[in-house]
Amino acid sequence: MCADAKQFDLVDYLASLGHQPQKVRNQDYWYLSPLREEKTPSFKVDRRLNVWYDHGTGKGGDLVDFGTLYYRCTVSELLRRLSDYRPGQTLSFQQPSPVSTSSPSQGSFAGEKKDSPESKIVIMDTRPLTDQALVDYLEKRGIPLNIAQRSCREVDFLLYGKQQTVIGFPNRSGGYELRGEHFKGSSAPKDISFIDNRTEQIIVFEGFFNYLSFQAINKNQQSPLTNCLVLNSLSFLEKSRPLMEKHSQVFLALDRDAAGVSQTKQALGWDRDKYIDRSDFYQGRKDLNEWLIHKLPLQQGLNQSRRIGRSI
Repeated sequence: MCADAKQFDLVDYLASLGHQPQKVRNQDYWYLSPLREEKTPSFKVDRRLNVWYDHGTGKGGDLVDFGTLYYRCTVSELLRRLSDYRPGQTLSFQQPSPVSTSSPSQGSFAGEKKDSPESKIVIMDTRPLTDQALVDYLEKRGIPLNIAQRSCREVDFLLYGKQQTVIGFPNRSGGYELRGEHFKGSSAPKDISFIDNRTEQIIVFEGFFNYLSFQAINKNQQSPLTNCLVLNSLSFLEKSRPLMEKHSQVFLALDRDAAGVSQTKQALGWDRDKYIDRSDFYQGRKDLNEWLIHKLPLQQGLNQSRRIGRSI
């Protein structure tokens, strides 16, 4: 079964998860990474070899390697998921663009797919978060429903002619980060999310599930939590510096992958007295949510979990 799974076309499989290439050059398909937040496509699939490589993390491989990272599961768990997958049955209603012969000097990529109205995410409706499938997904990620309901909405959106319902986390410009068990994307405009608790300190997260994890870990804390900044993309870190500089201390809780570590080092270089790396709290895990999933027992260890709240 593992050998069979590796033969599934990666481009088709990514389409089944709701991920469409941002540009196509010959047999290279470029995506916004499904494995992390980013603004510039750096996740490449070589369709001829049927392999992928994420330039932001330095990781790559075949479909099985991708699936275990995407779902954060074992190979056997992934194979059980793939048992229901039927190649060719994807969420995409649009075939990949044919390869173009245009020259790079013309300012476009060879075979680059042009935007069309159907390729844009259109928000149809939002409401309080109650959908059972989404509640189950939150539970898998270790997030209590009442925590998620404070910040998130249930969002219907349209993409490639198909309506989907996901968890929506609003940004300060009216756009949404959109997540479901089988979907990861965002609606325009893309921007940061700032939670102002009127404190002089701020903690910075890469994605909103880490922010929700922070809320869950500190759910029993009586005093107000620190201000929170959710970048929604690492590309917003430097752009958010003026906002961060308004605070006496900035605690960095970015992912512990190559991209997150690099951006953390950049911020520490600005001012090591003001900027403090707190990713040591979830050392050994990619991010705070992964730590929560694997390390936080159902009703135990609350004293340990409060340490992150007191330390900032």
